[in-house]
Amino acid sequence: MKKIIQSPYDSIMPITQRPDLVFERGEGSYLFDDQGKRYLDWVQGWAVNCLGHSPKVLVDALVQQAETLINPSPAFYNRPALELARLLTKNSVFDHVFFANSGAEANEGAIKLARRWGQNHKNGAHEIITFGNSFHGRTLAAMSASGKPGWDCLFPPQMQGFPKATLNDIDSVQALLNDETVAVMLEPIQGEAGVISITGEFAHELMAFCDRNELLLIFDEVQTGCGRTGSLYAYQQFGIEPDIMTLGKGLGGGTPLSALLAKKEVSCFEPGDQGGTFCGNPLICAAGLAVMRIVEGESFLASVRETGYYFKTRLQLLSEKHGLGEVRGSGLLLALELGRDCACDVVDRARETGLLLNAPRAHSLRFMPALNISRSEIDEGIYVLSAILGEMMGERHCD
Repeated sequence: MKKIIQSPYDSIMPITQRPDLVFERGEGSYLFDDQGKRYLDWVQGWAVNCLGHSPKVLVDALVQQAETLINPSPAFYNRPALELARLLTKNSVFDHVFFANSGAEANEGAIKLARRWGQNHKNGAHEIITFGNSFHGRTLAAMSASGKPGWDCLFPPQMQGFPKATLNDIDSVQALLNDETVAVMLEPIQGEAGVISITGEFAHELMAFCDRNELLLIFDEVQTGCGRTGSLYAYQQFGIEPDIMTLGKGLGGGTPLSALLAKKEVSCFEPGDQGGTFCGNPLICAAGLAVMRIVEGESFLASVRETGYYFKTRLQLLSEKHGLGEVRGSGLLLALELGRDCACDVVDRARETGLLLNAPRAHSLRFMPALNISRSEIDEGIYVLSAILGEMMGERHCD
């Protein structure tokens, strides 16, 4: 019997709620749907398009590399992967890089590397202390490591070995220490929790705790890395050195690229321990190289800090005007606390008006624009958001 297709959307697996619109083109800070409507994009693929939509430098890199070599297999070296790995290690405290395709895959690799190190140096210790409200990805191990509420019930049984501490509470970390502990893993800013940052004091306490107990410190910088917070990597703002770091999202500028970085003394994978058919392929590494050559520049990072300060100031004024809550974050990873559960309604109304927003929690909005967003584009979005909030407050909609 022939299937009847009811809608053009029917063949896509419904893994999330999507509005009935189709985007066809992107340019800088804007997306355009198949009806020609323009949207100011403050989501940018969840902090993925760090240079905006379809930047010329990225398009040119992909075209040039596609005409040269796409994938010789990960069993061989290729020039873009070598150059990108060198660039990442040159500008960080790490020595070795493994390229993967998603942040979850990089975090999965970090978990495996920590457990391998525990086998070699800690009598098989394998537990990794993580944190409540954290988010490390959607593979089974990454979900088990995450502290996102409700995830422990989705695909039981969870993988064991990820006790949860409380962010910015060193005593809660200390209480979970035992002979099976091998590492502590955290996001310097919990994006999915509503842009909640670790404190400088906690960062230093945590590093001292790990050093004292011979544990690995793993920073998940999938969202915060690659210039998002105003420095190349967020750990640099705290004056500490993790043993392992993961990157993703902005690293590929919109293409599927992530990385697992480690210091030489903890980089203990043996041949066959880690791999992947598409890992480190030259096409995507060429894209990452083009992106990172721009992002690593001090003038670019200074611009992110200045623009982020401007954006944050505008949000603070907006909050004062409408009687809202705290503005959190650094660089161009920011959140606005609404103080009531109406964030999803704000997102829907904004989209109808031509502004794309994200609500990581029912009571807060998250802002992840392109790192090269202009002040005029910030002003444009603030104007739209202010009008929506004013209308909703007038309706007493946010109860």
